[in-house]
Parts: sequence; C-alpha cells; structure tokens
Amino acid sequence: MDIPATPLDKRFRGYLPVIIDIETAGFNPKKHALLEIAAVIVELNSKHDLEITERYSTHVIPFKNAEFDEAALKFNGIDPHHPFRMAVDEKEALDMLFKPIKEAVKRNNCTRAILVGHNPAFDINFLNAAIHRTQIKRSPFHPFSTFDTATLGGLAYQQTVLAKIAKTAGLEWDNEKAHSALYDAEKTAELFCKIVNRWKRLESLDA
Repeated sequence: MDIPATPLDKRFRGYLPVIIDIETAGFNPKKHALLEIAAVIVELNSKHDLEITERYSTHVIPFKNAEFDEAALKFNGIDPHHPFRMAVDEKEALDMLFKPIKEAVKRNNCTRAILVGHNPAFDINFLNAAIHRTQIKRSPFHPFSTFDTATLGGLAYQQTVLAKIAKTAGLEWDNEKAHSALYDAEKTAELFCKIVNRWKRLESLDA
C-alpha cells in the first residue's frame, strides 16, 4: 500500500490499532486449540477519518495435544477436523498476519501495533500463547496493552454486547455470519472506526 496521507503515529501514542478476533476450542489459551484468527488494519483516509484498509484471516490447525471443549465448538460452529477448512499451522498463520501488520506499522511511523478487540483479554491471551508455542521472537503487538470495544460501546452507545452495539450504532449485523473470526473482526473494526471518528467530530464542537 502507499504511504497514508496522514500517518497514525500521533493519534494513539505511536501505536497502530489492529483489530483481532480469534475463534477457539475453549477458554484456556494453554490447553484449548486456536482454530481461526482474523486481523483488520485501520488507517486514516484523506479526510482524516479512520477506515478499514486491509483484512486477513485464516483457519488454524490445532496444536499438538490441544484440547477441545464441545460447548465452544457448538457455539462457533467450527469442525476442527473438517477437510475443507484449508487450515495452516499456527506459525504459518501468525507469519501471514504479522507481515502486513509490520508493514502497516512502518508506513504509519508507529512503534508497534496494539490489539483492538471486543473483550480483548481473551484474544491477547490466546495470541500470546500461540506466539510462545511457535517461538516467534518479534511480535508486532504490545504484549499486554489493548483497546476494548465493549468499554467504548458502553460509553458511546450504552451497550456492551457487540451485536447490540453494532445495531445501536446503525451498523449492519447478520447473526448467521457472527462468530466467524473475519466477520466479527470486521464489525469490531467498523465500530472502532465509528467511535473514533465520532469522538473527533465531538472534539471539534468543543474547539
């Protein structure tokens, strides 16, 4: 991609927001398999509004000796052993996502990425566990700081559930597509952009 008209380095203290959503086979990042991961990159357009610029996602092969919670699989509808999942191993999945994220960090003059998620403690813990398992030395992400759209949604729209925030914010929501990593990441990204852009306009009213 071309260098953005306005890099993001000054907006979030040198961090580039990257929206991450992860689908898993349970709640324990050390025991349960990571099954799907999506990343959505957001940048400033020529109007200085935040917008989605890139999207990436992949299914992931469960790591060796991973455990599976049947309730979690029923919730996200993923069959870990389906032959048409086109899954890749964890290292390949992270390398595929980290490459464009590092490029986006660089072109925005940022120091590193910061994970944006809906209740992101879940996503950052699973991401960090996968980074540890694959022995990746240079993650583009801050290891523990995150932005939380559940909190932002509560502030801006008086809702904390992603589907309810999205509908209140006037975004389209399809329950049939929900709980796929890419769909949830895109909707979280749309919401994050809308709140950041709305805040910018509110600030202009106070000027």
